[in-house]
Amino acid sequence: MLKKILIANRGEIALRIVRACQELGVTSVAVYSDADAHAPHVREADEAVRIGPPPSSESYLLGNAIIEAATRVGADAIHPGYGFLSERDWFARAVRDAGLVWIGPPAEAIAAVGSKTAARTLAVASGVPVVPGTTEALRDAKEAAAIAKRFGYPVLLKAAAGGGGKGMRVVHDETEIAGALDAAKREAKNAFGDDAVYVEKYIEGPRHVEIQVLGDQHGTMISLGERECSVQRRHQKMIEEAPSPAVSSELRNRMGEAAVRFAKAAGYTNAGTCEFLLARDGSFYFLEMNTRIQVEHPVTELVTGIDLVQWQIRVASGEKVPFPPHIEPRGWAIECRITSEDTANGFLPSTGRINYLHVPGGPGVRWDAGVEAGSEVGLFYDPMLAKLIVWGASRAQAVVRMHRALLELTVDGIETSREFHLRVMEDDEFRAGAIDIQWLERRLPSLLSMAPTANELHSAAIAAALIADAERLGRLSGSAGSGAGGSRGSAGAKAGNGDPASISPVSGWAQLARLESLRDR
Repeated sequence: MLKKILIANRGEIALRIVRACQELGVTSVAVYSDADAHAPHVREADEAVRIGPPPSSESYLLGNAIIEAATRVGADAIHPGYGFLSERDWFARAVRDAGLVWIGPPAEAIAAVGSKTAARTLAVASGVPVVPGTTEALRDAKEAAAIAKRFGYPVLLKAAAGGGGKGMRVVHDETEIAGALDAAKREAKNAFGDDAVYVEKYIEGPRHVEIQVLGDQHGTMISLGERECSVQRRHQKMIEEAPSPAVSSELRNRMGEAAVRFAKAAGYTNAGTCEFLLARDGSFYFLEMNTRIQVEHPVTELVTGIDLVQWQIRVASGEKVPFPPHIEPRGWAIECRITSEDTANGFLPSTGRINYLHVPGGPGVRWDAGVEAGSEVGLFYDPMLAKLIVWGASRAQAVVRMHRALLELTVDGIETSREFHLRVMEDDEFRAGAIDIQWLERRLPSLLSMAPTANELHSAAIAAALIADAERLGRLSGSAGSGAGGSRGSAGAKAGNGDPASISPVSGWAQLARLESLRDR
């Protein structure tokens, strides 16, 4: 077993890796920027090293500084988490060249699948189905138009490097192609330093289903089943679940076999994910491979009972994977990404100090977070604050449990995506599993216009009444609508207003949080 691991990341994934190290008896080393000096992952790690100022380009993206820090503290391995440098083959190679263990796939495997066009070529050679498209970067709009005409509109222009929806445009007819190609190339260049773009046929109404694989250094590669990731906004995943409501046991095995075949062809080891589009007729098409741990890995952990982060470390230590080739899921798990966004105002970023945080609990509830009460939320990094994950014996139970857990969650000081997730859990189409990757874009206006639930109104009314009572007693300074913490979510419940319909459920929970916080003191 490895003895000391430096974690080249921050936030919830860094803390997740710290906890895995603790259970394995491995010393953990955190790195941090000045913005994260007091973050939970820094406090909980056995050691911590400052690597620079807040901008990621001056801290978490400085590969040489991270390797130097690992060498200085005597670490024998680096775990990159996800994002930042996790999928950079040059960094994996530099870690290895420095005499350190890279907790991830070989640099050569990352390079082999890091480009979407190269990955498509490998998939075709491996007999893995792909969406009809090009395997070479487009030269110009004329070539793009000719290919699009052959495939038939609509088509999708996609950046060859990177992901997350960057450098991606849907084109519906020839008049759009030149402008869309210029925009995609420009965005890809800014995001990834590579303006290569390719084209593929646009599949109408598919699901986004991915397969988790795990391979060791002794030739074993297995599938741990699928995750449904179709609830997306602008190609960004917001809710994930395992298993998928559209995948049968037979289809799970076929998709798993395709993912394993591709991973073996790439010379892959450690944990990775093959992403597929699942069409309405049950056909599936390879999209890309993510050569790292995924944000949504907890749902797979909950339905398989396998700790993926610990097995990343075990595989990097040379252990054999002891599990069968295919694992059937047990029960159902759902994950909601809790982000610092004002979902009622166009998902604008929300910044400030978290004045109060109440975390949900109870059976089958898991909270993976990188923040706590007192944390400052800025604009330097991704808006994801935490992941709320639940497990249930059935999908119906998991949805109800997630709804209950979201009602318990209280964050005062900044806006979060909590209300949005509540609306999704209450939506009839989502509850029926009738979703695809365009579902949220179609459904979002109606979700955001939904009236507050009876439970939320009741809680808000209680909170507002308590605040009004406390103010009459002089226990709070300022008015209930003063917006303490600089957040719209903290201002809006009017003290003494007895009409529940006029009370914002967000503000009611926030006011109750303020009151509880003062009482605790």
